[in-house]
Amino acid sequence: MADAVLSARGLAKEFRGFRAVDGVDLDVAEGSVHALVGPNGAGKTTLFNLLTGFLSPSAGRITVSGHDITGRRPEQVARMGIARSFQITSLFPQMTPREHVELALAGATGITWKFWRSDRLLDRFRDRAMELLGQVGLTAHAGTPAGTLAYGHKRALELALALALDPRVLLLDEPTAGMGVEDVERTVELVRKVRAGRTVVMVEHNMSVVSSLADRVTVLQSGRVLVEGAYAEIRHDPRVISAYLGDAHAED
Repeated sequence: MADAVLSARGLAKEFRGFRAVDGVDLDVAEGSVHALVGPNGAGKTTLFNLLTGFLSPSAGRITVSGHDITGRRPEQVARMGIARSFQITSLFPQMTPREHVELALAGATGITWKFWRSDRLLDRFRDRAMELLGQVGLTAHAGTPAGTLAYGHKRALELALALALDPRVLLLDEPTAGMGVEDVERTVELVRKVRAGRTVVMVEHNMSVVSSLADRVTVLQSGRVLVEGAYAEIRHDPRVISAYLGDAHAED
């Protein structure tokens, strides 16, 4: 794909003889929203971790805009313009959203944070932190301890932290996991908003979310690419129906 910003070729990851990812080829077009979907155990999260440097591949190659990033550490991948949010919320409960984002902005500049000069250091990032919190709808909660935030607001904060790196490619791991309908709808709108000017790759189990956001969908099964295409193309594919629901449904 000529305009691919993120690519993988022959990507594999083996754990003690078990291949969680098995020879995956992937091209993510610049400016697109690309969804990775599949049944439980399909290899989605392992592939996601390979793309972001949290796992090193057993075989294969990963490139960003033609630059080989295979086996690079997460912080090196981040410096290439790739940022991720996490499925598992991991915030400092006593710190406010503003303080979280200020720290993320400071870290992105390479500044070392020192407890004895934290206020002086972080003040310079306050305006930008508030701007990012505004983008994800958290302005009213900027001074609230993160531990008291509702679940949906915590996920929005995680998105703000990823955006603080000003990524070219934003990877979202199950952005709507555990959310009620109202939070899911809010998150879909947030992703629509923040995708402007960047590429989004997301692992997502909610096919309604995928249909709303994704330009292209890669369906994984047993660590391999089962099928890829636009959502409208893959949703009726018998192979996809079989993977999710079993062979009996594929014949309906």
